[in-house]
Amino acid sequence: MGVLSEGRPDRGAPLRSVPGSAPPPAAPAAGELDSPLRRRRDALAEEVTELHWDLGGLAYEMAIRDHFRLDVLVRRAAILQERDGELAEVERLLKLEDEAVAGECPTCSAPHSRGAVYCWQCGRTLMERLPSATPAGDEGTTAVMDALLAPRRHTGADG
Repeated sequence: MGVLSEGRPDRGAPLRSVPGSAPPPAAPAAGELDSPLRRRRDALAEEVTELHWDLGGLAYEMAIRDHFRLDVLVRRAAILQERDGELAEVERLLKLEDEAVAGECPTCSAPHSRGAVYCWQCGRTLMERLPSATPAGDEGTTAVMDALLAPRRHTGADG
């Protein structure tokens, strides 16, 4: 792996495989590169990697100077945790997109999975609840169902 002058890895250099690690993912098909969700996942993955790198470097610098600032570490870790959670959600949505139909929130355009009731980004209701309507002429069916579901009265002779 190449290294830039600041000590960070050169993103253009090829990565070496670590023994016992998983093989690199297969290259996506041509249609998959155009997906906004996949571009968002790639950007988040890069940001999470950078935040990991920065947090580790920050902790190292504090350790060698024997001056830990827990508030700074916690603040940076919270940012990393937030981005990592968002990355996990986008990866979950990508998996669902491969297996099921997904849509977009009409308010914030955040992607959502099939059957989602609320938007995970803004909280908007995605499905409307409509009262069920009984078709005219089915009154008898409803009366029969009501009679079947009504509690039964026991007589003294029954037990």
